[in-house]
Amino acid sequence: MPNFDRRSLLAGAAAAGALVAASRASALAEPVYRPDFNFKGKSVLITGCSSGFGRLTAELLARQGARVFATMRNLPRPEADELRALAAAEKLDLHVIGIDVTELPQVNAGVAEAMRINGGPIDVLVNNAGIGITSPVEVQDMNATRLIFDTNVFGPHRMARAVLPGMRKQGSGQIIQISSQLGRVVVPYSGHYSATKFALEAMSEQLAYELVPHQIDVSIIEPGGYPTKVWVNRNAYSAALKERSLTVHSAGYPEQVERMGHEDGSGRSNDPMDVARAIAGLIAQPPGTRPLRLPVSPGNKPQAPINTVTAQVQTEWLGNSPYGPLIRAVHDG
Repeated sequence: MPNFDRRSLLAGAAAAGALVAASRASALAEPVYRPDFNFKGKSVLITGCSSGFGRLTAELLARQGARVFATMRNLPRPEADELRALAAAEKLDLHVIGIDVTELPQVNAGVAEAMRINGGPIDVLVNNAGIGITSPVEVQDMNATRLIFDTNVFGPHRMARAVLPGMRKQGSGQIIQISSQLGRVVVPYSGHYSATKFALEAMSEQLAYELVPHQIDVSIIEPGGYPTKVWVNRNAYSAALKERSLTVHSAGYPEQVERMGHEDGSGRSNDPMDVARAIAGLIAQPPGTRPLRLPVSPGNKPQAPINTVTAQVQTEWLGNSPYGPLIRAVHDG
């Protein structure tokens, strides 16, 4: 029997039902990481590599043979020097490039530099850069609101627009978006973090549909809580917001405002390498079989039933419409 994938669904509407039934058993399975993966010949650009998921993923993929473009803002900085030294010591095909995802000229210049070094389009984009600013929504001033949306939503959009012409030209590619459990469920007093991740999830799902004809996969990773440096940065942003907050707004939430800038993620025991390995597993999967959404957490995954229901709703709503092949391709494999 032929190995049908999501691209096959576009070949003929009459055969769509049979193709879906044949592929469901094997397609869209969760990725499985193996330490013997060999990504030689694969180019990967990752944002937010100064620490956390980005740094760990850059090291892991480079050690498994990928050509990695580890990007970060505010160069020069010690974290960039550390990565360059690691690449030299271990003879890794790893290149550090300065990109602040909120600055379009840096995005375009950084992607162009990566493509120059690579000698062609980038195979995989990992949109990892992101920030959190915690407070009651009323306390979030427009400076904080613009910054978090600029980083968590507009940043991935800028990056996708920069790499997609090359991916479309080569007829293949992959975009991996780092979202969160809070991109599907909401915790009170977490500011606009969920709002930005909900937006990222919606934008990514739409991209997944629209890129099916171009044979470019989009996957959304939804991590739970992990002890990364994101908590340090979040506290800095939240403390600054607290300092400039107006009493007319902050007086309504005294307990929550008091905690701003004092969050502590150090008690979390989850291994951040879970996310790096999940990214590696997604890259290793055959094109067209990668899941749209991938919860990553050894503990509770409250978003999982939401993901299931929304996939069903999308398929039932649009599965038999002119958009049906795109919808079924993403959700059924």
